[in-house]
Amino acid sequence: MKAIALTSFGIPEVLEELEVPVPALTGTQVLVEMRASSINPADVLFRSGAILESPVADKFSDQFQLPLVLGNEVAGIVKEVGGKVRHFKPGDRVMGMIPRGSYMDYVAVEEDLLAVIPESLSFEEAGAAPAVALPAWQALFEHGRLQPGQRILIQAGAGGVGHAAVQLAKQHGAYVIATARDYNHDFVKGLGADEVIDYTKSDFATQITEPVDFVLDAAMDRATFGTGLPGDIGRKNYSVIKDGGTYISVVAFALNEYPKVRGINAYFFQARANRADFESIVRQMQENKLKIYIHEAYPFTAQGLLQAYRKSEEPTKRGKIIISKNLG
Repeated sequence: MKAIALTSFGIPEVLEELEVPVPALTGTQVLVEMRASSINPADVLFRSGAILESPVADKFSDQFQLPLVLGNEVAGIVKEVGGKVRHFKPGDRVMGMIPRGSYMDYVAVEEDLLAVIPESLSFEEAGAAPAVALPAWQALFEHGRLQPGQRILIQAGAGGVGHAAVQLAKQHGAYVIATARDYNHDFVKGLGADEVIDYTKSDFATQITEPVDFVLDAAMDRATFGTGLPGDIGRKNYSVIKDGGTYISVVAFALNEYPKVRGINAYFFQARANRADFESIVRQMQENKLKIYIHEAYPFTAQGLLQAYRKSEEPTKRGKIIISKNLG
């Protein structure tokens, strides 16, 4: 079967098409014929080699062996199931997440990391959702306990996690403030944001006149990524949060080590994939309460993935960049 893999770390041109064996299943796994996947910031960090320079490199050392297949979102059709699988059968349309390796014709996925998707959702929509909708959902509701009427600031409101979080928070009855570049203001307001601040033209902290209950930070600060600590934007988040408020970052992995300030509950959060939450997300999408915006789609080829990576690093990108077998 075809896989698109890194043969070295660096520029997008390091991607190559390879022939690899179809994965053998364990008893709890499902073999999914991949129909769509996408690119996320973690994929860019791995592909560029930036993750190798970070303090958390040792946590991923077992994933640095080349050739390396990236991608952690998958939507497709179940082809085979392990002997212990109870919730899926061949022919089911599904979406889910894996730690790494979705840029392949067939992907072995643990049963608990998948959910059935209805015919009303395209593979492209489903393939773009897991790695952005899941952290938004869990950060807002399971960890942050966002309440109707609370004020929330969402950093990077036009990005993958951010644009999902804006919609979910607004649907829940929160007052939503988001940051985005000026050309994305109409887009973010259309998602439901009550206020949008251009963080490139003014200090967002001075534009927020009333403290917020909650900050969800999905803005990658490349200048401080290697340290895992909040950058300039991350530090300013503290100044707009109420005493005893909540500050969750999906990017500053060392935030938990940062000194506690004014009783603010601040920590780094990493989503944990599970079928129940994916099913909740599918319902939100099915009921048109959550729409994952697809900025652009590319074919499942080495050239297509190369173009997708280039597009994903452009500052004008919004939502998700996806890979689809329905193209090319």
